[in-house]
Amino acid sequence: MGNELDKSMCQKKVQLIKESINKVIIGKSDTIDMLLTAVISKGHVLLEDVPGTGKTVMAKTFAKSINAEFQRIQFTPDLLPSDVTGINYYNQKLGEFTFRKGPVFGNIILADEINRATPRTQSSLLECMEEHQITIDGETRILDEPFLVIATQNPIETSGTFQLPEAQLDRFIMKLNMGYPDKAEEISIIDRFLLESPFDTIIPVCEKEDIINMQAEAKNIYIHSALKEYIVDVVNATRNLKNVSIGVSPRGTLTMINAARSYAYIQGRSYVVPEDIKKLAVPVFAHRLVLKLGMTREDNRELFIEQALESVPVPTEEWS
Repeated sequence: MGNELDKSMCQKKVQLIKESINKVIIGKSDTIDMLLTAVISKGHVLLEDVPGTGKTVMAKTFAKSINAEFQRIQFTPDLLPSDVTGINYYNQKLGEFTFRKGPVFGNIILADEINRATPRTQSSLLECMEEHQITIDGETRILDEPFLVIATQNPIETSGTFQLPEAQLDRFIMKLNMGYPDKAEEISIIDRFLLESPFDTIIPVCEKEDIINMQAEAKNIYIHSALKEYIVDVVNATRNLKNVSIGVSPRGTLTMINAARSYAYIQGRSYVVPEDIKKLAVPVFAHRLVLKLGMTREDNRELFIEQALESVPVPTEEWS
């Protein structure tokens, strides 16, 4: 294989999507790469950050750039599962039950402040995220593709929140933090938004079908057997860490394989390299760790993933 992909039309559009989002979101190239990696992997993203850092704007810009339907769900303690998925109601005019779609019937779903909803409502997303379908009153409905859930939660406020259960955390391909911009970036944000919102100028640079084609093409990215073994060794290392009760699950292993191929794809390569796995390790693995009592700070999770990486020798091969 060559060093670079013989780029298809869809693969070239990856750069157009990045450029489109960068017109609105400044200084978050890594986050944009991770978001693209998630959608090409058919995964979902948990964004944990303080309000006002651009989470909603980034999700809306991404949806607009690929001409996809954007839906926002504001999670609150009184939100019901049917408010998310939809409901069958009796239509008196027609004399029959009619299904009214919930906001989950979109392409890019922003689940805002997901940890403010009750566990029952949170779990209503589980089937959607895992199976890309929803079952209501015994009838299964297939969700439109591409389907990406971007869930947000505030890391500071804990009053009136319900911690996401491990089963649901494990269904997010990665957990990201956008963080604050630096001084130069924040000045650029002021200048860019001074007269009008650049979001209003965004036009689609590709179609939803292009994303579906990207997902198919990414499956052809080559990953060397030594790198598969490397991923498994890192995963096993997380299971043997002193302060970790439960390490990365086999689902996490498969997730890393898919994410690494998708990340290599958006970088324009036809094969995965060890740096891809190192880059993805914290966002893909850290939130899957269940820590022992007294070690539950988020930075501890990241530290433990770094320790697992350091404990495993990096293989050296001809990756292509």
